[in-house]
Amino acid sequence: MASLPCSSNFISPLFGSSKSSRTHLPSCLSVSSFPTTTSIKSLLASSNSGFFQHGFALKAGISSGFSSNSRSQFEVFAAATTGKSIYDFTVKDIDRKDVSLSKFKGKVLLIVNVASQCGLTTSNYSELSQIYNKYKDQGLEILAFPCNQFGFQEPGSNDQIKQFACTRFKAEFPIFDKVDVNGPFTAPVYQFLKSSTGGLLGDLVKWNFEKFLVDKNGKVVERYLPTTSPLQIENDIRKLVAA
Repeated sequence: MASLPCSSNFISPLFGSSKSSRTHLPSCLSVSSFPTTTSIKSLLASSNSGFFQHGFALKAGISSGFSSNSRSQFEVFAAATTGKSIYDFTVKDIDRKDVSLSKFKGKVLLIVNVASQCGLTTSNYSELSQIYNKYKDQGLEILAFPCNQFGFQEPGSNDQIKQFACTRFKAEFPIFDKVDVNGPFTAPVYQFLKSSTGGLLGDLVKWNFEKFLVDKNGKVVERYLPTTSPLQIENDIRKLVAA
């Protein structure tokens, strides 16, 4: 399957599929854009950080398509989700069957929004499978949520996505129903994940393969930029599964 590069020329439909709601990806998500081994939490520490210098600073009134009024309403809703636990959510799997996330109690979770046609696809799927096979018997689960909001790089049906991941990459970890991770139709579990990590940019997933790490108690402990590879966060995973 052809792989489309993550480029600043792409239009990112963060808030649905209508042309009026699309925003240009502010900066190319490449290794040269920012340190790949750094988590989002640490990058948000200063407005002088490389994260802000490469086009991701929010601007009042026009930030990512939100008006100040709709943005404030969104933030109220996002803040309300912090009272929940990851285990309170029920999602649909790739076959559209309900799955309660409470089934993963006591496990370390790596939650990733995936896409089949991104420049990051091959490396991420390969490394995710490698990490999963290494740590699944130690209590790791990887939860993959397909999303078509970034460059339209996950256009296929659920059956096509399942076939792609399981045949080409031998993925054995759970893959779920296609979701929105930004905008008014954001999946509730992603509302929770984003609000739990907080920070100035907590309400936006930046691109395909952004990662959230959840400990055995269901607490979101870290969030990683899309260009941070699974192998680069292996040490964090190892510490949590050993805890």
